[in-house]
Amino acid sequence: MASNRMQAEATRLRAQEKFAKATKREKDALTEREKAFAAVISKTAGLRSLRLAKEAADKEAADKAASEKAASGKKASRKKPAKRAPADSTLQNSTDAVRGATPS
Repeated sequence: MASNRMQAEATRLRAQEKFAKATKREKDALTEREKAFAAVISKTAGLRSLRLAKEAADKEAADKAASEKAASGKKASRKKPAKRAPADSTLQNSTDAVRGATPS
C-alpha cells in the first residue's frame, strides 16, 4: 500500500510539474505577444505623428501660396478642358452616304 501511495504521489508531482511548465510557456508566449503588440502600437503612433506633421506643413505651404497668389491679384489657374476625340471616320462616311455625298 505504501508503494501505491508513493506512485500516486510521484505521478501527481510529475503532473504538477508538467502543468507548471505549460503554464510558464503560455505566460512567456503571452508576454512576447504583448511586446510585439506594443512595438506595433509604438511604430503606428510614430508614423501617425509624421503623417500629421507632413499634412500640417503641406497645408501651411498651400495657404501661403494661396495668400501670395491673392496678394498678387491673379486668379487661381484652372485646367483647360480636355479636347474632344475626333469624329469616327466610319460614322462620318455613313452620314455622308445618307446625304448623298460621295466618300472621299
